[in-house]
Amino acid sequence: MKIKKILISQPEPANGKSPYIDLAKEIGAEVEFQKFIQMEGLTAKEFREQRINILNYQAVVLTNRVSVDNYFRLAEALRCEVPVDMRYFCSSEAIANYLQKYIVYRKRKIFYSKNGQLDGLLSEMQRYKEGNKFLVPMSEVHSPDLPNMLEKASYDFSVAIMYRTVSSDLSNINIAEKDLIAFFSPLGVESLFHNFPDYVQGDTAIAVFGKGTEAAAKKLGLRIDIMAPNPKAPSMKMAMEQFLGL
Repeated sequence: MKIKKILISQPEPANGKSPYIDLAKEIGAEVEFQKFIQMEGLTAKEFREQRINILNYQAVVLTNRVSVDNYFRLAEALRCEVPVDMRYFCSSEAIANYLQKYIVYRKRKIFYSKNGQLDGLLSEMQRYKEGNKFLVPMSEVHSPDLPNMLEKASYDFSVAIMYRTVSSDLSNINIAEKDLIAFFSPLGVESLFHNFPDYVQGDTAIAVFGKGTEAAAKKLGLRIDIMAPNPKAPSMKMAMEQFLGL
C-alpha cells in the first residue's frame, strides 16, 4: 500500500522534530499534525454550580499545566484573592516551576513529587494532612487514580471540575485524501466523527495507540490496521514501520 499523506492527531512539534517527520521523509510522504481535541475551561457560572468555594481550602493539588491555568483563571473570574499562604502540591517539578507564571516561587509553600509519581505526591502532602483541606482541580473526564488514593488515605479533599476536553475544529482538513491517520486517545477518535459524521474509511489505514483508543475506534466502526504498542513495536512509529514493511 502506497502511503502519500499521513495525518497525526497531535499538535505539531514546536522544534520541528518528530519521529513521524523522519518516517515521512523515509517513505516520501507528506505528514500533517493536527490537534483533534483541546481543553476548554468551565465558566464561572458553571463552576459555581459545584458549590465549591476556593477560599475554603488551604492547599491545592495540581497535576498539569491546564489545571494550574484554570485554577487561577477561575479564582480571578470569581473575584477570589488566593491567600499568600496557600500551599501548592504538584505532580512534578515542571508543574511547580510553571506556577511562577502566577505566583512568586517560595519553597515553603510549593511542593512537588520527587519521583513524578502519585505516591511521591502523597508523600509530600503527608506532613500537611491534618487540619488542611485540599482542592484538586481536574477535567470533567479524569482518571480516578488520584481521588481514590486520597480517599483511601483519608484526606479531606474535594475534586473541582474546572475544564473539559472538547473536539477541535477540523474543517481545514481534507480528511478524504489521507492515506494514514494515527489516533492516540478515544476522544481523538470521537473528534473525527464529530467533525465528519459521514466519514467512510475506505482504503485509509487507521493507527491507534492503546487499548482504550482501539476500543473507541472499533465501536465507531473503524478498521484498525496498525496497533501500538504491540509485542514487536512498543512505539507508534515502530508499529507504522512494521505495517509498511520497513
